[in-house]
Amino acid sequence: MSTDGAVTLAGLPASVLLPGHDVPLGRYTTVRRLLPQRPRRMIGAWCFVDQFGPDDVVNRPGMQVPPHPHTGLQTVTWLVAGEVLHRDSLGSLQTIRPGQLNLMTSGHGIAHSEESPERHPPLMHGLQLWVALPEEARHQPARFEHHAQLPSADLAGVTTTVLVGELGDLTSPARVHTPLIGAELLLEPGARLSLALRKNFEYGLLALDGAADVGGTELTPGGLLYLGEERTTATIASDRGARLFLLGGEPFEEPLVMWWNFVARSDEEIRQAREEWTAGDRFGVVRGYAGEALPAPALPTTKLKVRDRHGNTL
Repeated sequence: MSTDGAVTLAGLPASVLLPGHDVPLGRYTTVRRLLPQRPRRMIGAWCFVDQFGPDDVVNRPGMQVPPHPHTGLQTVTWLVAGEVLHRDSLGSLQTIRPGQLNLMTSGHGIAHSEESPERHPPLMHGLQLWVALPEEARHQPARFEHHAQLPSADLAGVTTTVLVGELGDLTSPARVHTPLIGAELLLEPGARLSLALRKNFEYGLLALDGAADVGGTELTPGGLLYLGEERTTATIASDRGARLFLLGGEPFEEPLVMWWNFVARSDEEIRQAREEWTAGDRFGVVRGYAGEALPAPALPTTKLKVRDRHGNTL
């Protein structure tokens, strides 16, 4: 292993183990941010990954994220434990539970809130992810999907559940706009698999529970293992069992600027979105949340930088 965390195996692309960092989310939740990072800003169209929990929320409010806006992205919510109530400015009202998928497509603009119900399970644990929308989809009307059942298969001590995209014979019903994969891999103790991958995709793996050996690299909760490009297989084994999440897709070639809850193509777009949120235009109103919407933070005085998928300023 080199000093930057890269691991090179004979005949395989280099993999890089990236540590996350803790970020407070509202008053009651701290998340582990795994994307974006300086060494790796995206994996396919996945541009943002927060891992939260497991947190004890007995006699605590749990997740409380007031109404806030989004543009230019899709939000993916995946729970291992707990419940989250989603509200949005389309009028959607949907509780998500473990094993279910909430997929919100912001298009040109939407607002939503996320909160633990008043009577909620004792633990909160899961992922919140964003997918950057390509040019042809980012100006479309917003929409929301809830999938209570997802394609799943059990084989040789591994349960695979596909949230978005395709993996092997499993295809998710969720609508995405670029070639993409998001899947949970639940390994029983002693399980081992050789995972077939698409050469034109790039991939990453994270651990939600337990520990796994991925091609000679130990993967535990709190880090993201970038597997590199042009890889066709990944060998995964776990002595004690593990719950992993696989994300990948075709490299996303459109330049982006990300600020607060917005994914755009220019500094000017970000500033316009902030102005329209502050003015109460464009994003609609989230009804039923017992609290005020989030105010937009102050913009930097310097121009926001547009970057490619490698983090290079354009």
